[in-house]
Amino acid sequence: LPNIGEGSTFVRNIIVMFAHYSPLVYLTIIIFVLSHIILFKTPFGLRLRSVGEYPQAADTMGVNIIKMRYMAVMTSGALAGLAGSFLSLEQAHFFVKEMSGGRGFIALAAMIFGKWTPLGTAGAALLFGVGEALAMRLQGVLVIPVQFINMVPYLLAIFVLVSAIGRATPPAADGIPYEKEIG
Repeated sequence: LPNIGEGSTFVRNIIVMFAHYSPLVYLTIIIFVLSHIILFKTPFGLRLRSVGEYPQAADTMGVNIIKMRYMAVMTSGALAGLAGSFLSLEQAHFFVKEMSGGRGFIALAAMIFGKWTPLGTAGAALLFGVGEALAMRLQGVLVIPVQFINMVPYLLAIFVLVSAIGRATPPAADGIPYEKEIG
């Protein structure tokens, strides 16, 4: 058994392993866990999911549909901003116009492939991350133009979306404006 006392190489290795990552990585993990708990284990999450699935029923129960939808859109915008800040602050260490290179579409593909759940989306994002890491590693190994290698994550996204056709159904009222019935 390793010595877990002060000065132990085991403890130092653990500290070095976790100190290597950006605080935004840990914040992302916390947000992932909290979003799953909030969406699937709380009454608020049930109401939020209901305004996307069947807003008429949620309205009957007294849920403010417009308010809930605006909160969801603002939260998703904040999370997209967090992703962009990670890209410019931690990965590239600078900002250039259009530096995201279409990664937002890969995020949408991850959401669709993940069936609109935090757990599934995180798994799909990891899959796409592996594709991007593979593309970066292949740049120095293969004698193929970089542009073709950079297509790997996007081709993976297209392949995943084609394979998900018919199996990933969006929330029933996704993108449909809600108008309260009077009468």
